[in-house]
Amino acid sequence: MHVVSVVSTKGGVGKTTTVANIGGLAADAGLRVLLLDLDVQPTLSSYFELDDRAPAGVYELLALNEQRLEQLICRTAIHNLDVVLSNDEQGQLNTLLLHAPDGRLRLLNLLPIFRPHYDLLLIDTQGARSVLLEMAILASDLALSPVTPEILAARELRRGTLKLLRDLSPYRHLGIEPPPLRLLINRVPPVSANARLIKQTLRLVFKAEAGVHVLETDIPAIEAYPRAATQLLPVHRVEYRRPAGRQAPAALESMLTLACELFPQWKAKFEQVSIEPVSTQCRLRSKQ
Repeated sequence: MHVVSVVSTKGGVGKTTTVANIGGLAADAGLRVLLLDLDVQPTLSSYFELDDRAPAGVYELLALNEQRLEQLICRTAIHNLDVVLSNDEQGQLNTLLLHAPDGRLRLLNLLPIFRPHYDLLLIDTQGARSVLLEMAILASDLALSPVTPEILAARELRRGTLKLLRDLSPYRHLGIEPPPLRLLINRVPPVSANARLIKQTLRLVFKAEAGVHVLETDIPAIEAYPRAATQLLPVHRVEYRRPAGRQAPAALESMLTLACELFPQWKAKFEQVSIEPVSTQCRLRSKQ
């Protein structure tokens, strides 16, 4: 099971949208995907329609050591895509984990209950430094951080997220290696010379940072992403062809490129996701 945390100490950069759309594409590619919502503002928990709602969630998992999957796992309407809901309405988990001896390692120690059942675990986190965020990073094989094409966003990334990763480096003495960080330039205006310049600057700014890599893929600011969220669907199902007259690629193309760059080991699976409407794909599968 590959574990990816989508992180930023800055809110509003598109973490939840990134988790939901990568997860939805991976599920349609045939991977068994679990989403874990660690944000106290549980947007991811309501992103997809649920076919089966579990009685428990993140609070029981982390506070009460609940390990029965039938108590934790919600089945979404997307085949192969499950979610553990955020249900820490009182915001108690950060305080609990802060004072627990194993607080920052609790999720890492619980991963074996999920490993036999999933290929990919995607973790959505809150947009502020916290014990929950540190715990998610230490449990991950890879950290992915969306950053908007603005110099102020780049400065906040360096001051917040990069400093956080450096602060976690002492865990190497316990044999726990903080994950490499991938930066995803997100919400790029389709036609903007200034945005292109800032993208180039971001790549130069972080080129010398050890363990940090700016992805070649970037995500354009197109209306398909909020429209897909409104329809409770991953974006590649909503926009699988580029509209006439637009320079930015179709959402399906962007998400396929991103998935293949993040997970080259599953490239063949991703490339099997058809450009046809998913409803057509489902009808074809039902006839086979």
